[in-house]
Amino acid sequence: MNYRNQKPSFNRARNLGFTLMELMIVVAIIGLLAGIAYPQYGQYVIRGKRTEGRGALMDGAARLERFYSDNNAYADTANVIHSDTGISANSESGYYALTIVTATPFQSFTLTATPANGFVDTECGALTLTNAGTKGEGGTATDISSCWGK
Repeated sequence: MNYRNQKPSFNRARNLGFTLMELMIVVAIIGLLAGIAYPQYGQYVIRGKRTEGRGALMDGAARLERFYSDNNAYADTANVIHSDTGISANSESGYYALTIVTATPFQSFTLTATPANGFVDTECGALTLTNAGTKGEGGTATDISSCWGK
């Protein structure tokens, strides 16, 4: 029997590849998943950067409290971002710039972490922390816990 002259059956030829319809269904599913996942990933990145700002504020507050326990006054604004306290002017990766305002006679302070270097956080904006532990935000958030956690 000569098999060279036989034509392949319909089922055998169909199983050699994907049809255009099958390929379009796969592309549509991938597009749907990407459309859902990408915005969520963007929010995850923003929350991660926001954590850096909160950490910088907490570290700065701890350093100011340490300075207060040694000197019975908070450092004045001119010396806060200085070797006296060890507070840096920027967060670790530079996503936030730190500023400190101390009220005369240096018995209270307000730390502010403002988004910097191209980082934009419209929901929380600038984060603040006072010597009394009051937390604040300067964005569009309606609930402080969305910026500072629970």
